[in-house]
Amino acid sequence: MKAPRPARRDGALARVTRDARPFLRARTKAVLRLAGWSLLEFVQTFLGGFGVARALDQGFLAGRPLTGLLWLAVAAAAVLPAQLATRGVFGRLADLVEPLRDGLVRRAVSRALSGALAHPADTTARSLSQVTHQSEIARDGWAGLVLTLRSFVFTVAGAVAGLLALEPRLLLIVAPPLVLGAALFLATLLPMAARQRDYLTADEAYAAHAGRTAADLRDIAAAGAADRTVAESGSLADDQVRAARSLARWSGVRVVALAVCGRFPPLLLLLGAPWLLRNGLTPGALVGALTYLTQALAPAVQALMTMLSTVGGRLLVVLDRFTDAPPPPADDEADDRAPLPGGDAPVAELHAVTFAYGPAAHPVLDRLSLTVAPGEHLAVVGPSGSGKSTLAAVLAGVEAPTGGSVRWQGRPVRAAEATSVRVLLPQHAYVFTGSLRDNLRYLRPGASDRSVAAMIDALGLDPLVSRLGSLDAALEPDRLSQGERQLVALGRAYLVAPPLIVLDEATSRLDPAAETRAELAFAALPGALVVVAHRLSSARRADRILVMDGPRTRCGTSAELLRTSALYRDLAGLWEPDEEPGRKNGEPDSRPPGNGLISTPPPSPV
Repeated sequence: MKAPRPARRDGALARVTRDARPFLRARTKAVLRLAGWSLLEFVQTFLGGFGVARALDQGFLAGRPLTGLLWLAVAAAAVLPAQLATRGVFGRLADLVEPLRDGLVRRAVSRALSGALAHPADTTARSLSQVTHQSEIARDGWAGLVLTLRSFVFTVAGAVAGLLALEPRLLLIVAPPLVLGAALFLATLLPMAARQRDYLTADEAYAAHAGRTAADLRDIAAAGAADRTVAESGSLADDQVRAARSLARWSGVRVVALAVCGRFPPLLLLLGAPWLLRNGLTPGALVGALTYLTQALAPAVQALMTMLSTVGGRLLVVLDRFTDAPPPPADDEADDRAPLPGGDAPVAELHAVTFAYGPAAHPVLDRLSLTVAPGEHLAVVGPSGSGKSTLAAVLAGVEAPTGGSVRWQGRPVRAAEATSVRVLLPQHAYVFTGSLRDNLRYLRPGASDRSVAAMIDALGLDPLVSRLGSLDAALEPDRLSQGERQLVALGRAYLVAPPLIVLDEATSRLDPAAETRAELAFAALPGALVVVAHRLSSARRADRILVMDGPRTRCGTSAELLRTSALYRDLAGLWEPDEEPGRKNGEPDSRPPGNGLISTPPPSPV
């Protein structure tokens, strides 16, 4: 039994930031395109105040009204490109917003299904709130935050660049209140997030209570529990009210921070104007600085703080609800899939193995040495009668070699260890009368419902389950096609997931798409996979390919074998096509067994 995982002690901001970094890195191009369009807003802000200052100093106050009008025209013309950039900004915004919502919905649904399978009696309405309500809050909040933050960054950059261009000493007056207000605002972030979290928790609790009450109205009336139910509803509603009031009090603190940032800089600039004018500041520069403060800096700061105070805290809390660590598995499922024994030793080894079907018979395998490493995907190909199925049987310990030795995980093959080390699936799958669930759990009766559901999703058994009605529906072997029988057998092997899985044409009755899905699912398991290939595409998916022609063998990648093996080139040229028009997955294959390239062995035991 595994020890339960310790709960994460880091805060909500740290958890959300950790998950946000890979999300943003994957969308770096979208962020850069958004920044590119936003540069026009920087130009508009810079020219707005700078043009007014030059219009006064070099135009109207200098007795040149035409020059003043030209500078004002420049400032006004800068508005047009910024407006045209709006379409580009919103186009790039969708590349950042929609993937976030889709990912949150997928995460919530996945957690809900996993939790329901693991603890059927402990389901809540939390996931429903996340999918229908909280994901939309996150989507709208993220969109608003990106737009506001983008506008703030480029507007402030344009205003600061303009103030520096007019008179650097202006920053000595306007910067202190901006910094003070920002510090006060930042100090409210964590308390506001905590109050927002309390409010959402109260909202979820009330939603869960309302759902249970609606479902149990008859029982409540029959048991005379109406007063108790009303009292519980009132208590939960009071919790929501208290959380909302606490949130409102902290919002008042943020209003003060907004006033310090937005109202104090222009006021201080007017109070310091006489000193600035005596020390060389021009009237135009003073008016231009006021333009920056009132038309750019103050609105940008106020918009950002308002967004963070109303949406930012809520967004942080909602995203934290999605990034919380899922509850640890129950004790009976903590060891759902035991680690592979054997360390780094090869899963299977053949040392100079020879096999013949009689003392006077020619050997099918002649001094063959082969190593299968953990996690390796090996394909075996060759003409009919070349010994592919014999190799599979020897490798799986079903047949004993007449010479040489076979080792599993560094030890000699032992019959008592066979079921814990390997699974061998032949072409003809064994299915018995009973429920589909019992057939799938035949090799692992204690498999959890969660493991069965994961297997069904990985191998694509949903159509079969839907056709039968449920996992507990009666299964009659004669009513299954050969492809469906193979899927059931594949499901058994997937649930066991031993260190070594040998598929001896166990996917030959599946269509190419279903075969690809099954082999990729098995290849993703931690154990080694050996496939007697039925199609060329199956061989090409493997890490290595073993070409067999009786006693002669050659091993390598597909590209290497095309250069070095004439037999493999012949097989690649004559292999049956991957597409079989008119045949659907799961339908019986009407082709005669064998095609001169693919052997059709008798069924071997699992």
